[in-house]
Amino acid sequence: MSSDVSAEGGSRRPTTPTLANPQTNGKSSHTKAGLVPTNNVTTKEGLTVRTRIEPSLSVDDVIRQLCISLKLKDPPAVYALRDENDELVTNDNLRKKIKGKVNLKLVNAPAIEAAEIVEKLGGASDAKLGLALTSLRKLIREEQFANEFLQRDGLRELIEVINSAHGNILAYALTAMQNLMELDYGWANLGNSFILKVVQILSSEQSPINVCRPATAILKKLVEADPSSASGQNAGHAASTSKGPPSPPPGSVYRYGFDVVFEQMRKEKRLLETVVNRLGSADTTMALYSMMLINSLLAHASDPRWDEFIAELERLNVRKAVIRLMSSHTIEDLTSCILDFQANMVRVTFRKKTTLVEPDFEPLHNQALQFIWEKSKVQEEREDAITPIKWRKLGFETEDIGHEFREVGVLGLDCLKYFVEKDPDYWAKVVQEQLSRSAERRCPIGKASNEVTDLLAEHWAIYAPGYSTSTTFQPFFLNFHKVHSLALHFFLRMWNESGASTDDFPRLVALTRSQVKVALKRENIRPWHEVEQEFLESEYRAVRDRQMQELEMEDDIMSKIPIRNLRAKLYKESYEFVRQQRIHCLLEGAWFMNGIPLATTVPRDTMRRPTRPWRFLRLDAGLKYLHYVDSAVKFPVRKGLEDLPERIEIAMISEVATGTCAPFPHIQRDQADIPLGASSPMLASPLSFSLLSTTGGSLADQIAPDQARWADWTDGLNMLRRDGGHVASQETELFVQALTEIGLKIKLLDLSGERVDIPSGLVAGPPPGNSDFFFSDLAYDAPA
Repeated sequence: MSSDVSAEGGSRRPTTPTLANPQTNGKSSHTKAGLVPTNNVTTKEGLTVRTRIEPSLSVDDVIRQLCISLKLKDPPAVYALRDENDELVTNDNLRKKIKGKVNLKLVNAPAIEAAEIVEKLGGASDAKLGLALTSLRKLIREEQFANEFLQRDGLRELIEVINSAHGNILAYALTAMQNLMELDYGWANLGNSFILKVVQILSSEQSPINVCRPATAILKKLVEADPSSASGQNAGHAASTSKGPPSPPPGSVYRYGFDVVFEQMRKEKRLLETVVNRLGSADTTMALYSMMLINSLLAHASDPRWDEFIAELERLNVRKAVIRLMSSHTIEDLTSCILDFQANMVRVTFRKKTTLVEPDFEPLHNQALQFIWEKSKVQEEREDAITPIKWRKLGFETEDIGHEFREVGVLGLDCLKYFVEKDPDYWAKVVQEQLSRSAERRCPIGKASNEVTDLLAEHWAIYAPGYSTSTTFQPFFLNFHKVHSLALHFFLRMWNESGASTDDFPRLVALTRSQVKVALKRENIRPWHEVEQEFLESEYRAVRDRQMQELEMEDDIMSKIPIRNLRAKLYKESYEFVRQQRIHCLLEGAWFMNGIPLATTVPRDTMRRPTRPWRFLRLDAGLKYLHYVDSAVKFPVRKGLEDLPERIEIAMISEVATGTCAPFPHIQRDQADIPLGASSPMLASPLSFSLLSTTGGSLADQIAPDQARWADWTDGLNMLRRDGGHVASQETELFVQALTEIGLKIKLLDLSGERVDIPSGLVAGPPPGNSDFFFSDLAYDAPA
């Protein structure tokens, strides 16, 4: 059993070392499994030796026997094994390396490498520091190295470098920190000074792109590391209370969150402005990172700072910046993030709609109402000594202005304020014009504004947070206030042209609803000037004729408020049902083809590609990890996770990008859309998707066998994300809508069968005359 051992100088050794378990005397591996696969092992001196390694050995035993066989003077503890890609060989992957006949290298142990790098971080020249950081940003992802690095106070040294470095050195150091933060330990003691430093780096317009990318990712990670995001075991350490979120256990990295980061952001007023400006960067990756940070902040904004943060974003006109991105030629890489932003803005809009207008307690509400009143240029009157006539002059039904906005909340107040701000003179003219008419001919402007707000919220399905199913861009939705202004102009014009009276108000609401549907159709491709034309130039007679045709095909019952509320309830139930179905598909698991990403920021020469064409993926029962195995052929996978040795942490998935990769050349396929053959152009499969990490790299690149599996998995993974990803497929969108309509028709069949008359609205009865009552639990005592 002899073999050559070659070195650079051509030296030879007479035999091939056989590394076997001492208890088997080197025989069991031959008798049970034939010849053990041979691996080449290269020493630090460049000597290459062919070895036979028994799979039952531990890595420590392999290194010890190599040291004995090669007569190395240093103790085995100072050595480690790595493959050609510098991946550390551990007990978990040793058998895989042996089976694959992977070439190995005998190198310094993680403890030695960590000690050397920490020493260089403390005072090396820029050249040596750059080399040390280059190694650090790659090695820090390994738990063994990270533990040694942290034990040697390496984190403090790294932070010192970040505080003092510039240019490429700073970029390398921030990338190393970003990679360290992929671990769920080791960075629990980052102080406010470090967070402020990252904020200052991002706030500076002079910071180069390679510095801003990791800095943005670090800030995003800190925002998401709040106590409520802790994993199951950490989350249970301390229950949350009415005073705040749960306190993190000692050593947990889940101790930061939105409030901690935003407190430092307030010290650098230009941060959000700079991040929003970078959405227009010519560098698509920089725009992508900025978009991801904004989405993270929106998804994790806490109640105490919510109003302040949202107001600042609105002041910076972030919606306009995103609308520009929608029409950008670089949009392919940003589609997923823009849809996430759109879903986040649905949450913002819903929260505003459900936030009560309370001028007696909220100064901002009072200021907005005072502005609206002052610009109307009318005087308050009195009905009697105690009853004023103020808000009724502006078209509201009562003087209880908070009650008037009960259905549309702060959203309705903001829309009316925007309408007044856009043209104060027109507002004053309309109010005074209505007051000059008889009471029954006046258009109730305030009430009409709120109805239009409610119509638009219904059109865009603003039913509840997290229930956005749009798979296309909605630039008009992001222009909610502008669309409201146009629709209110339309309502007022239709009122005048039709000579309407107070009793005609429901008819004008229905007319406006019809026009909203027509004007906002095909939103993702329709130009804005056509929307303006539909609202501002449509004639009353033409709109009325079209509406009559629509009413012939649709029962008027569908427009009544109880039915609209029922539809909203069923929509949420349908969405949740589809979400559970999609996640069930992930729990079952499925086979996918491995793909080659076509657009990536990771250098091609460092990209780790699967060596086998097929991959089976399955979500674990805890919904925390995606387990998988790569294989040359498909095989029956048992229930559970025994056949799936590798895994991807769900928390590491920052985006599910679609249409991103092509199949490997020369791989047979059973999908017609996948190009075949080395000479075929590298075309992205429409059934492909990539799981992108916070670092910008790809965690997995897969191609589904059919449209149904692609929809199940892309939408299931998006729905699983804590930040509430968007729905990517039309299948899911149409499925939710279909379930909603079926449920609604079933409910209406019950009503129509009983011939129940559905009112347009419900009036609350008077309150009890005294407190001599209690709420029954409908439980009946058994007779004695």
